[in-house]
Amino acid sequence: MAEVEKIPTRALDPGPSPGQLTALLDYGATFEGRLTFEGTVRIGGTFKGEIFTQDTLVINPGAKVEAQIEADVVIISGTVVGNVFARRRIIMHPPAVFRGTVTSPSLRIDEGVMFEGASYMPKN
Repeated sequence: MAEVEKIPTRALDPGPSPGQLTALLDYGATFEGRLTFEGTVRIGGTFKGEIFTQDTLVINPGAKVEAQIEADVVIISGTVVGNVFARRRIIMHPPAVFRGTVTSPSLRIDEGVMFEGASYMPKN
């Protein structure tokens, strides 16, 4: 009887499915540098640097982010200082604090959010 080569399950993994949490930088964690990812990433700690993704970035309450951000969707509930570019939308929920510039075709700022900066809404 011939041996059948077993392929590791990870080799068959197509990657994260839409909306699936890919990574979590939780409260108490600190990271400085460049973050590139697929899927959804949540930041609950401190981040300084650059963030690039074709997917979703969620910044939790209590998080402190100082970064240039480029993503498909950005959801902010923490503190963000920097420039944010989102291809689809940016949503800010209290107790979010934002200082910088946002560029997105769709921007939602809920009551109770502190927003200091500028917003640009390019035509698609």
